[in-house]
Amino acid sequence: MSGSEERLVELEIQIAHQNRTIEELSGEMARQGAELDRLRKTMKALAERFLALEEVATPRPEITKPPHY
Repeated sequence: MSGSEERLVELEIQIAHQNRTIEELSGEMARQGAELDRLRKTMKALAERFLALEEVATPRPEITKPPHY
């Protein structure tokens, strides 16, 4: 094989590796996006539960008239 043929083969190998890496990274981004969506939903549900518990746990003061009435 001549020098330019070897160089061409090496470039094709590098491109193949880069394409595989891009596909792997794309798949990982999709997985992380799905995980992020799931975590956002969980966080929203927990925040709603926290607010509901906070309302129940915080007693409202009774409205009483001052003694001078």
